[in-house]
Amino acid sequence: MIAVVYSGSNYADWRLAIRDKTVATFKTQGINPYFSDEAAIRALLNKNINLIHHAEEIKKIYFFTAGASSPERIKTVHDALATFFKHAKVYVQHDILAAAIASCREKKGVVCILGSGSNAAYYDGRKIVPNNYGMGYILGDEGSASWMGKMLLKGFINETLPEKVSKKFTKRYDYDRKQILDKVYRQSQPALFLSSFTDFIHDNQDDEYIKNMVAAGFREFIATYVVPLLRPEPDTPVYFVGSVAATFQNQLQQSAANMNISISNIIKEPINNLLKYYSSKN
Repeated sequence: MIAVVYSGSNYADWRLAIRDKTVATFKTQGINPYFSDEAAIRALLNKNINLIHHAEEIKKIYFFTAGASSPERIKTVHDALATFFKHAKVYVQHDILAAAIASCREKKGVVCILGSGSNAAYYDGRKIVPNNYGMGYILGDEGSASWMGKMLLKGFINETLPEKVSKKFTKRYDYDRKQILDKVYRQSQPALFLSSFTDFIHDNQDDEYIKNMVAAGFREFIATYVVPLLRPEPDTPVYFVGSVAATFQNQLQQSAANMNISISNIIKEPINNLLKYYSSKN
């Protein structure tokens, strides 16, 4: 049995399979070593009945997370998984590689993630070409759920949101300035808080202010990451993966077209493509 996992900061998508037969499909809380240490990861694994039931049957785990950005963080996840799945070989990789495999398989492409966070890279058909992107919700994550949440909250606090949208926000969340600042600056995992407003933004996407905000995030993402990645080979296919890319795909396609970029495909959840890929190799 193999396990294939694609984890964002909010949740992790799991697939357990024997050859081409899926045994279990479920989600857990996200596993990201930026936010969770080895003990916390082990505690999370021990709470899931599917994992407890199949732990000894799993022989290989392919685990992808945004937090796998250094040997130390990879080791944190690897050791937690290896302790729980005692008979499994554990492979921990960055989620941008998962996006590349799900989108391109073994062909080259510029691969972009727009979900809770954002990232982009060039994939040569075998590996990701290293770059300096993926700086997280404070210095980066343009166009992502956390970026949009940050812009929405800034507009609410500064009273630049349209009155109609501001009233809807207050009715739905009942946050004031003090509560928002406390959640962002004093409580744990502020990136998760910032990324929690995607549904509200989607529900109000026809408002001109929200529409412009979403478009601005996509323009900034494309200009900062996609355009430079395409300079060496302008005809390289461009792929997007993630919940934000899929939820706002019309706006994303339009923003890209306005910058003379064609998007080859948008995948909301890469986990199924990943499962097919690794099932064919085991």
